[in-house]
Amino acid sequence: MLPRQIILAPLAALLTMLSVSAQGATIEITIENLVFSPANATAAVGDTVLWVNKDVFAHTATARNGDWDVAQPPKKTVPLVLKKAGTIDYYCRHHPNMKGTLTVAPRTGQKL
Repeated sequence: MLPRQIILAPLAALLTMLSVSAQGATIEITIENLVFSPANATAAVGDTVLWVNKDVFAHTATARNGDWDVAQPPKKTVPLVLKKAGTIDYYCRHHPNMKGTLTVAPRTGQKL
């Protein structure tokens, strides 16, 4: 009979690979000089958007459809995991002229 470690080690390695491949990508959107950059970005459900506020002002990334409202303190980074597919226009509630669009693709097998 084989030791339990020999049998379980390949199974553990396989499960680790599957969990890593299921993680989404990281997309960075920077706020600097009262501008979202890039103003138009693409991502997929499960991806994480890192909102990087380089300004000395507080900002928000507020989805016009109500999906999310991210408060961003000055000089801080705030993550947001995308849960829903679609094209989302967003803006800063404090500075309404700051605008962007995030196009979120469905995960494979997911419908819009």
